[in-house]
Amino acid sequence: MTVRRGIPPLLLTVLLAGCSGPAPPEPQIGRVARAPVREIVEAPASVAARATAALVAPASGTVAALYVQDGDTVKKGQILARIRSPQAETQLDEARRAARRASRPLPAVGGVSPVRLPALKPPRSLDARLARCFADARKAARKVEDPAVRRRLLAAVDAAEAGSRAQRRALTDVANDLNRSIEQALSQVTGRIGAGLSGLTASMSSLQEASGSQARAAVRAAKATVDGLVIRAPFGGIVTLGGPSSGTGTAGLGDLIGRLPAGLSGQVASAPSGRSGGTVAAGVPVAAGDTVVTVTDVSTLTLAADVDETDVLLVSKGVPAEVEFDAVTGATYRAEVTGVGVTPKEGATGGVGYPVRLTLGPGAYDDGSPAPRPKPGMSAVVRLTVKESPDALAVPASAIVSSGKESVVWVVRNGAAERRTVRLGAQGDAEVEVVSGLMAGERIVVRGADTVHANQPIDLS
Repeated sequence: MTVRRGIPPLLLTVLLAGCSGPAPPEPQIGRVARAPVREIVEAPASVAARATAALVAPASGTVAALYVQDGDTVKKGQILARIRSPQAETQLDEARRAARRASRPLPAVGGVSPVRLPALKPPRSLDARLARCFADARKAARKVEDPAVRRRLLAAVDAAEAGSRAQRRALTDVANDLNRSIEQALSQVTGRIGAGLSGLTASMSSLQEASGSQARAAVRAAKATVDGLVIRAPFGGIVTLGGPSSGTGTAGLGDLIGRLPAGLSGQVASAPSGRSGGTVAAGVPVAAGDTVVTVTDVSTLTLAADVDETDVLLVSKGVPAEVEFDAVTGATYRAEVTGVGVTPKEGATGGVGYPVRLTLGPGAYDDGSPAPRPKPGMSAVVRLTVKESPDALAVPASAIVSSGKESVVWVVRNGAAERRTVRLGAQGDAEVEVVSGLMAGERIVVRGADTVHANQPIDLS
């Protein structure tokens, strides 16, 4: 559980029955006075950088050039290394060729020309023969000498010719109707064929567009991979070659390979193995995803603390803190809470802790000289001032007796102990603030309070 500590009060006057030797059996008396009280919550923490970026090889290849070393300070955009990867360059060339093929225009699909059939018409030769027949009939009728008969014959010829014309007109109407029906049918068929061809053209265009989009995306991805072969710093910071696992694991694998029989070890050694022993240097092979350079921005250092569930509700943004590092003995640093997380984390003792983020300020030794700047990952202990009363009515923590939910102090009144219920404020390790129930100058039992009972005589001499 988190430990709380307090600052000894400067104005609290405690009258002790003795100054040395074993503690006397009689209760010891003190006087209530005003003094500063701070309630402190302690928690383990570690230093975190403002940002860390592990820059990896985008493709398998070889470190062509390395422009930095461990500990170098770099600026944003600075070139750190170059990777040579024939495979990535080949993939880019293939993607560009595929994109060019996908951008070629589709072959034109011809339209459907209107289909027309010859119109149906009565033969003109029949009209000519009928006209000659009617003319010959009239000529013959006119040769008849009897006027009455001649008139009847000419009337019959005229009637026959009129009937022939009517039949001719009817036949023409039938032919026209048939021609219109044929044209409508042909138009519908042609429209359906044209619509089918249009749909085919649209489908082919959509396929070409999709293929072109995929090809262009493949070009962009391949180009990004090739561009990534030039590794640049995403922000300013300190350089570390490789990543957290550099120098570990791979060397052990090499030892195991070395112990294999000659035939097997030769076969295994011929397989790609990435960095040799985790080393990053010019000419060393790397696999896709291998960390080549890690950049850490240490312009602003923060602290990640783990506050116990019993204390986290007392912590809020802006709470000040003091920090001590195992690596910097005798130095104290300033810090301030910037955020309190809500995701619980199981603690080492089985309880639950919550993440608390703090900014880290400068530090100083006990003699006032400046302390060195910590490095990311260093462990620390933070002491959060969750409550502070600079002019509190203070009593020693040993004077407080817990009785159920109440806090009790034994006040010496007329030479006897009087039970007094008090309400507490800031609770330090040595002193406690009393918000109500006591007045400055009153005498109280400060040691042995748990053995006192009501109306017990108290010797003030």
